[in-house]
Amino acid sequence: MLPIRRGRPARVPAVVALLLATAAAGALAACGDSGGLQSAGATPAARSPARLWPDLTPASSPAYDIGEVDNEVVKGVRVPAGGIRRVNPVAVVREEITAHPDDYAGAKARYHETSARMADCGAHGTAGDRAGCPVLRPYYRDLTGDGRPEMTLGFRLLPAKLTAVRVYTVEQGRLVRIMSYDDAVSQVELAGRTVIVRSPSEVAGYEYRLQWTWDADQRAMLLTSDEMLRTDDGGLHTGRPSPRASGSPSASPTASAR
Repeated sequence: MLPIRRGRPARVPAVVALLLATAAAGALAACGDSGGLQSAGATPAARSPARLWPDLTPASSPAYDIGEVDNEVVKGVRVPAGGIRRVNPVAVVREEITAHPDDYAGAKARYHETSARMADCGAHGTAGDRAGCPVLRPYYRDLTGDGRPEMTLGFRLLPAKLTAVRVYTVEQGRLVRIMSYDDAVSQVELAGRTVIVRSPSEVAGYEYRLQWTWDADQRAMLLTSDEMLRTDDGGLHTGRPSPRASGSPSASPTASAR
């Protein structure tokens, strides 16, 4: 065949075209249907989800209050004129400890070691700057869409080896907690306006992945996804109920955005 040049159709002499057509016909006769499309068999019919117990009366209210909405003013912490970046994260954790003495005060409190180690943070220290301080470095990102950053804060819950994950915003000059979660945490991520928390599972080869997303109507980060995922291939396995989302401390963030 003649070479094809861009912008011009290839011209094939009549004799050459006839020879090519004859050769192609011979090849098809010799090879039969080789290389052609073949049927893979019948396609299974699509099935809609099977609804169980259609006569069951639908529930009109939840059976348990698992704290889906977390929105609470932090009364003991003032927001400086410079905004949430000027708020001392150590002071925020100290205020939470003060507000929950049953969890932190006394040798029998479940997180008493966290309270004791707050002395390692210093009176005006910055989170994560001192060895032994249970308060982790804060991260800042706009999670509510108002153009201003929120503060994602984590601190260790000791001696339980858990981590507290908190998100705070500023409303009318007041510091407001809009998310709270405590668990054994392996990783925390910020993606868009979502906080993603990964936790180890009791089942080998799986992990939990929970996502909180800002809801403007509730003025809080809501738990919008709770999944159990394989850690080897990332395949979705199942979901689980969310009773572990609580209004008290948890999780050490390894988020990537400030």
